[in-house]
Amino acid sequence: MKKYIEISEEVFAHLENGKCVEGSVRRDKATGKIVFKAFNRQSPFRHERVICQLENGWLKESKHRIKFFNSVKKELGIVAIEQVMKRELGTAMKALKNCKLEDL
Repeated sequence: MKKYIEISEEVFAHLENGKCVEGSVRRDKATGKIVFKAFNRQSPFRHERVICQLENGWLKESKHRIKFFNSVKKELGIVAIEQVMKRELGTAMKALKNCKLEDL
């Protein structure tokens, strides 16, 4: 059994170049033809500025948020983890304050 599938020019060009195209095949309700619709796999473009690079993480600023990330090994124990995280949060907050003061 042969079936014909409508594919856009862009998708066909990608296929001719040897690239893989992910998508879905379905029947168009209006025309009744089988249509291939390619997935849009582009990641969102994020404008994030690194304020401070830490020993175990970072502090970043995006359009609407201040982001703090810290990752410490469990092997250190609870007390040492607490000390490291408090120290790095303090360092990050100092860097944030200095950064905001420079912007004024």
